[in-house]
Amino acid sequence: MKWTSDATSGQVVAGGHGEGSQSDQLNNPTDVIVDTDSLIICDYDNRRVVRWPRRGGTNAEILISNIDCSRMTMDDQRFLYISHHKKHVVRQWQVKENRWTDVAGDNKQGIHLDQLNWPTYIFVDRDHSVYVSDTNNDRVMKWIEGAKVGIVVAGGRGKGNDLTRLNGPRGVVVDQLGTVYVVDEENHRIMRWLKGATNGSVLVGGNGEGKQANQLHYPNGLSFDRHGNLYVADCFNHRVQKFELLSS
Repeated sequence: MKWTSDATSGQVVAGGHGEGSQSDQLNNPTDVIVDTDSLIICDYDNRRVVRWPRRGGTNAEILISNIDCSRMTMDDQRFLYISHHKKHVVRQWQVKENRWTDVAGDNKQGIHLDQLNWPTYIFVDRDHSVYVSDTNNDRVMKWIEGAKVGIVVAGGRGKGNDLTRLNGPRGVVVDQLGTVYVVDEENHRIMRWLKGATNGSVLVGGNGEGKQANQLHYPNGLSFDRHGNLYVADCFNHRVQKFELLSS
């Protein structure tokens, strides 16, 4: 769905023809990249990644098939990064060559620094370091390009709701200073972790689950616009929230 600023209703831009596997259908899409002239979509229950024209297109092109795609992102070289959560690994896909490389995790569930446990959201910075919400390990990991082990940059102290812990991290964004912004889903809050910090601060939410303006209910995704406004997918409240953050 596409919602323009101040709109009261959305516009279908992909799918909308019921659940299915035909070229004009999707089945439980979980992530989307807005590219220059197309949408790249994780079509989860069809086990594929598809490309959908942004203007006038009614049918998708299959880019990758037979993959359990949880979340994905794209770097400045137009390589796709996909969290293969059932295999506990993040893969970089060179779509034109139909070639992939593991860039985080070792294909085995675990808590060691070379392992992941149900990776979900991912972010790639300008240096091609990969940040991964290692959801079932309650931490965010950073994998420098070419590294065999990761670095814990948020959480990693077990489940909890104090400022050193995360509980089911999801969406993650990293700014140019290395500050990590992460959805702390089961604590119903958005956290900010400065580079090198051992504890974070609550940016939004943290007031228990609920539907008030200062509450979230199992949020999962986040993003920023060019003005620094924060957008949160407030999942169980069936809404997207916008927050105008104060400079600090």
